[in-house]
Amino acid sequence: MLLTLLAAAPVMAFDAYEIQVYDGTADQQGQAGLEVHLIRPRGGTFNVTFEPSYGVLPFWELGGYLQTSDGRYEGAKLRTKFVIPEGWHPNWRLGLNAELARIPNEGWGGEIRPIIAWENERFLFAANPNVGFPLSFDPGAMGKLKFGPIAAGIEYYASLADGEHYLFQAVDLLALKDVEVNAAVGEGLTSSSQSLIFKMILGYAF
Repeated sequence: MLLTLLAAAPVMAFDAYEIQVYDGTADQQGQAGLEVHLIRPRGGTFNVTFEPSYGVLPFWELGGYLQTSDGRYEGAKLRTKFVIPEGWHPNWRLGLNAELARIPNEGWGGEIRPIIAWENERFLFAANPNVGFPLSFDPGAMGKLKFGPIAAGIEYYASLADGEHYLFQAVDLLALKDVEVNAAVGEGLTSSSQSLIFKMILGYAF
């Protein structure tokens, strides 16, 4: 049933409601979290997405998305994320995220998001070679350099079926425990891309 729904879904372009590279971390078992995604392309609508999550097991997190654009409902998603528990390697993290979406006027959709990440005291690198349904390839990657209470670097996102490519200059706040702040400005690299996109992620782990 699920595969039938995904096969019948329309191809979705660059996601204007969640612009994020997953780094292989997850909520602790029994811990709840909430992220708020704020996104506005230049001259476009102001998109706000609420993403609650919950750590079911040390390697399993469940979550969802409620998407809005200028205050209008623009769809919902359910996701399940599996990660290799902490401690298996000092630097590498691996995981897999799967999503099922229902978007007004578009129908069902979804994605499979592999997660590959490497981190030490100074650097963080991560890549998500996302596969959408029906078949599309929407990769994302990032590289960050840590400077005490913050990290700065670049994030790359693409929707190859639509010829969209973006490079974001990003800053992350690291100093506050259980608090996530990511702010970035992205520039479109092709004629099919939007010129500028502003985004921010505000998160808290309860």
